[in-house]
Amino acid sequence: MTRPFWILVGLLSHWKRHRMQLATLLVGLISATALWSGVQALNQQARNSYDRAAATFGGGNTAMLVGRNSPAFPQQLFVDLRRANWPVSPVVEGRVLIGGRSFRLLGIEPLSLPAGAGSAPELGQADLQKFIAPPGQTLVAPETLADLKLSEGASPQMSGISLPPLAVQDSLAPGVLVVDIGVAQRSLKMPDQISRLLVGDMRSSKRPPLEQVTGNKLLLVEAGAPSDLERLTSSFHLNLTAFGLLSFVVGLFIVHSAIGLAFEQRLPMLRTMRACGVSARALTIVLITELVSLALLSGVIGLICGYVVAAFLLPDVAVSLRGLYGAQIPGHLSLQPSWWLSGLGMSVLGALLAAAAGLYRVYRLPVLAAAQPYAWQQAQHRWLMRQGAMAVAVAFVAAACLYFGDSLTSGFLVLAGMLLSAALVLPVLLGAVLSFGQRGTVQPVVKWFWADSRQQLPGLSLALMALLLALAVNVGVGTMVQSFSRTFTTWLDDRLAAEVYLNANNDAQAAEIVTWLRQRPEVEAILPAWRTDVTLDTLPVEVLGFADHATYRERWPLLESVPGVWDKVRAGKGLLVSEQLARRLKAGLGDHIVLPAVTGQWSVAIAGIYPDYGNPKGQIGIDIDALATHWPDIARTRFGLRVMPANVPELVGVMRAKFGLDTSRLLDQATLKAESTRIFNRTFSVTTALNAFTLGVAGVALLTSLLTLSNSRLPQLAPLWALGLTRRRLAAIELLKTMSVAFITALLALPLGLLVAWCLVAVVNVKAFGWRLPFHVFPAQLAQLLVIAMLAALLATCLPILRLMRLQPATLAKIFANER
Repeated sequence: MTRPFWILVGLLSHWKRHRMQLATLLVGLISATALWSGVQALNQQARNSYDRAAATFGGGNTAMLVGRNSPAFPQQLFVDLRRANWPVSPVVEGRVLIGGRSFRLLGIEPLSLPAGAGSAPELGQADLQKFIAPPGQTLVAPETLADLKLSEGASPQMSGISLPPLAVQDSLAPGVLVVDIGVAQRSLKMPDQISRLLVGDMRSSKRPPLEQVTGNKLLLVEAGAPSDLERLTSSFHLNLTAFGLLSFVVGLFIVHSAIGLAFEQRLPMLRTMRACGVSARALTIVLITELVSLALLSGVIGLICGYVVAAFLLPDVAVSLRGLYGAQIPGHLSLQPSWWLSGLGMSVLGALLAAAAGLYRVYRLPVLAAAQPYAWQQAQHRWLMRQGAMAVAVAFVAAACLYFGDSLTSGFLVLAGMLLSAALVLPVLLGAVLSFGQRGTVQPVVKWFWADSRQQLPGLSLALMALLLALAVNVGVGTMVQSFSRTFTTWLDDRLAAEVYLNANNDAQAAEIVTWLRQRPEVEAILPAWRTDVTLDTLPVEVLGFADHATYRERWPLLESVPGVWDKVRAGKGLLVSEQLARRLKAGLGDHIVLPAVTGQWSVAIAGIYPDYGNPKGQIGIDIDALATHWPDIARTRFGLRVMPANVPELVGVMRAKFGLDTSRLLDQATLKAESTRIFNRTFSVTTALNAFTLGVAGVALLTSLLTLSNSRLPQLAPLWALGLTRRRLAAIELLKTMSVAFITALLALPLGLLVAWCLVAVVNVKAFGWRLPFHVFPAQLAQLLVIAMLAALLATCLPILRLMRLQPATLAKIFANER
């Protein structure tokens, strides 16, 4: 035990003499661990909320029976199944507005609720009586009680209906209200209707097959199936994970650079230890022990920083998930021990991966070869050839994934392969450019400038790769976001063509309001906007009704359409389908879709495909009269009003005062656009923050590489100083060299970033969300990022250049005395 201890002490003495290298190594591991663990904390927080939602009286943890062609089905099917000895329990579900906020209302029948169905065990005998007996109870999570801004025991009000008094139940998910099924059916206006049936233990007794009891009306969903939220949000979390992994890899570039240089500088020490009888195996084990210890220390600090990053980004992630998918995420972090352990594991694994090549060379390199200074950089040409061949191989794999792949994972593999191949080929391209510059000059100092830049390339290549990746991702994501912003603004103007949007409390009030509006001279048109929900191939789909009006004919955005599209829709011979639904159904113009209408199956041809950005559900548009004919029981409460813009504020104020409509029931176009734009901006604020973090880490990588190389550069600079070049001129040459390679890297990053943007728009977004965005190039943004990259390189170069300018002549003179 004594011998390994003294070997470790000897190795640690290197860090005492080279504290900047130690700081570089720790910063790399801390930043990599912080960004990765921060993203994973956000994902874990969201998934914990999904699990709580799934465990709320059913969900993915319990087998269910759902409607095959509609989101609700008759209550009589529940009665028939119970009489047939099926252990089922009814659930009614819908969305309600309370105080301007949307909540999920669940109605349950606790007496038939299967054991183990979510929160059922917590409804004890005493609580069961309070829940069922008048006035009943509304069960909510503590977070929901805070959102309602009510105290326990208060009765929430919604659309003139009073829910039972509130009671807190800790196990419930945020944003959920649980009441007795009868209360839910009255509140949601779903008399004798059920959303799903929870299925209990099927092993206890014999029963007839499901089809024999219900026909083809119900579908059995086995326990453990992914919940709707998990399916809808999986692409969002995969995007977050991809950015976290990219940040982790960029941080590891710093670690690899610092460890590689430390191994180079410790070669004389390693040679001495080998000559004293230390075996290669023992030396490698001690080096691994040293590395793991540093990784654990950095991991702990990185996890703390990751927690801070996650807490900073959590509000924006919560707003994004709630705005896009209706997912409710608590506003505070609550992390499990597995997050801490996985963060430490990633830190250790990352350190070992970054040092793997160096450890292998220490283990395999002969003693005499280890005595040669910088022996690992002498095979630069072979190294560039191997790296170039690897880049070509990775590019072929990415192309194969693009051609043959048909999933979101394959889309990310294309993106990852493209970035990795570009990073691998960067040193090859830089080496070619520098070699061309060297051959094109005969002036000694200039020729040395190009030759020395090539010699310095291996030490800077990883930092330049990090800069290339960070800048390319910033260009790609920035271009995608700007393209989306431009498209979203235009699309929003076309979709929200009406000046006022109305959603009455009920059909009777809607009829009264419409009668009153027809007498108002400032109202130019009243456009019904009725809708219903159906299920197509297990996909939730919203069916909209279009009035035959110029507003839709002139303003509704269409990607593809047949001639006379609106005439076909008006005649009931055609329908419009959203882009993402068309992709999921693999349907195009002219194909027929069979809609499960209340009056029976209705087959209609696709006459047009339109964009529907930001909507996780599929959408179909048909004529308003056809909607009323095939779904006669739909709620007829939604309308769009065409009003002269100058008269909108007065009309909205009068309607709110006369009919008691709050902001959730009556909105003007400007307010609705502002809210949609706010959700859009906050959705991408997380991506913007991660981009900024990644670019910052890349700048740190360049700084640390320059700092760690500064001492090793003295043997190359001392002869020039001895030949008469001043320290100031040497510093200027060093600055020009670094800025030159950084500028070349930034120029290469711009087309790579545009390629990343195309991949995000045409591949990843299509696989993740179902829509494809128009591709736009923004020269001003590219110029801005180029300037930012050069400023980052300049800042990273300043400290090493200042150190060189302040270097004492005696230090440079000692280089010749110490030359080996």
